[in-house]
Amino acid sequence: MDGFLRTVFSVTFGFFTRAIWFVVIFVLAPFQAAAMASCDLTPGVSGDVVEVIDGDTIRLAGGLEVRLVGMQAPKLPLGRPNFSPWPLGDEAKAALSDLLLDKRVTLYHGGETMDRHGRTLAHAYLGNDDSGLWIQGEMIGRGLARTYSFKDNRECVRELQALEQVARDEQRGIWNIPFYQILDALPPAALLEFVDTFQLIEGRIVSVQAVNRRVYLNFGQNWRDDFTGSISSRDARSFSGAGLDLASLEGETVRIRGWIEERGGPMITVTHPEQIEIVVTGTAGN
Repeated sequence: MDGFLRTVFSVTFGFFTRAIWFVVIFVLAPFQAAAMASCDLTPGVSGDVVEVIDGDTIRLAGGLEVRLVGMQAPKLPLGRPNFSPWPLGDEAKAALSDLLLDKRVTLYHGGETMDRHGRTLAHAYLGNDDSGLWIQGEMIGRGLARTYSFKDNRECVRELQALEQVARDEQRGIWNIPFYQILDALPPAALLEFVDTFQLIEGRIVSVQAVNRRVYLNFGQNWRDDFTGSISSRDARSFSGAGLDLASLEGETVRIRGWIEERGGPMITVTHPEQIEIVVTGTAGN
């Protein structure tokens, strides 16, 4: 992974030099459209932000550490040995600091409220209620984060994906950098370079097959080597509940987001419907 990151950085170094004015304009400019979420959230506590740890993590007065759920900002080392910062990691942290440091926020929850690290999982609004700026929407709208979800924390994800699409169409922030490009499902061998990384993969589903209590979304004729989305039969039930018939995806061009594994060929384990987006004509790619 580190070798891959270093390669990407060397390739894109010249790009950063040429694009610096673009970054200044689009990273620092407010994204006024991301005013508030229209999803179903439960109110939590309010508090003053005393520390911004990175582009998606803050600390409130009293010590509460909050992971801003629903998004993934470019990562910083944060003490991890041999970890190279992702492009625009410092810029994302700076933007979140400008939005929140020494200001009051109110937390709202749409699923699990704590992760395995003991951090509170929440959406954050500027001020004392949800009439203020929705921070997740703002960061994704600026192109400073990708939509990132779990099956136990799915509220607001479709709203965030819509904002992400606008940022991508306008090549804001990370969407103007090759490191974060949407990857093609074909050729599958190229995706093996990205094993153990979070990616957005786009392509046409050739077949949908149910085998041994799993549903496989096959993006090629050879399931042993081609890119595949894998869904457990238990998780598959949530798709029908969300109005998405997995069998109907055959022949559709879709975008799948998740962590790439190697299972013969490249694979992403899909646990909830929001990991899959049907690509509408005119929105494909970056």
